Amino acid sequence: MKVSSKGEYALRALLQLGNHQGNVLGIQEISEKTLVSIHYLEQILLQLKKLGYVTSKRGAKGGYMLQKEPREINIGEVIRDLEGPLSPMSCASITKYEPCPLEGGCQLKPLWSMVRDTIAFVLERTTLEDLLLNRITKLEGEDVIVVKSSSGSTGDGKNS
Repeated sequence: MKVSSKGEYALRALLQLGNHQGNVLGIQEISEKTLVSIHYLEQILLQLKKLGYVTSKRGAKGGYMLQKEPREINIGEVIRDLEGPLSPMSCASITKYEPCPLEGGCQLKPLWSMVRDTIAFVLERTTLEDLLLNRITKLEGEDVIVVKSSSGSTGDGKNS
């Protein structure tokens, strides 16, 4: 799974709107604060509007604002809506599964499934409000995913 510029820019725009919740922000201001061209931003905001995340107001003082509360905007849903499945490989996807001719004895599928589950674990538990309030922290302690080797030792990402 790779988040494209569209996904990144959509999250930037949602953050700007969340930082000014209840106020209408013009596309020029959003563009300046997110460093996204107005033309590309218009396309992204239109898609976010169709998906129900933002609403727009026409006129001289028109622009965009959040349609939902920041706590109701799930980052995993936003990314899936814009980018598609979270899985790095279609054979490990839950929502867009595609079989592979090597799948029967594939030794990579458990890895791709773990990557998918880890990405989903983080994104599905994160809301726009979490981002706005800087609640994102690094994984520590028991949150670290441990891979057991055949010898019984663990590969926990720490150098010994």
